[in-house]
Amino acid sequence: MYNYYFALASVNFLTHEEPVEEILRERTNYYNSINKDIDFWLIRNPDFIKNNITFNQKQPISYAAIISLDKDFIQWLKLRLIFVITGEFRSQLDTHNINTLSL
Repeated sequence: MYNYYFALASVNFLTHEEPVEEILRERTNYYNSINKDIDFWLIRNPDFIKNNITFNQKQPISYAAIISLDKDFIQWLKLRLIFVITGEFRSQLDTHNINTLSL
């Protein structure tokens, strides 16, 4: 089993209102410079949202999640981005199948 941590927000917030692309690009460059495997992903409408999180909303909203194996990175994102929901879950999926995350 793997422990995954996530920061969840609307697609609009993560892709337009905050510099998430820049944050992830810089982190990718850093990982490459120290020869570390990428352990984070930006995923739109991950399955675990539909199956496990209920929101009171009048209109459907597309969500995105930054998912990582690194709890400290997600906690840092929460401090940096503020308007995100954070959480964690366990899954048997390995990092090659991360795009199909479902609990």
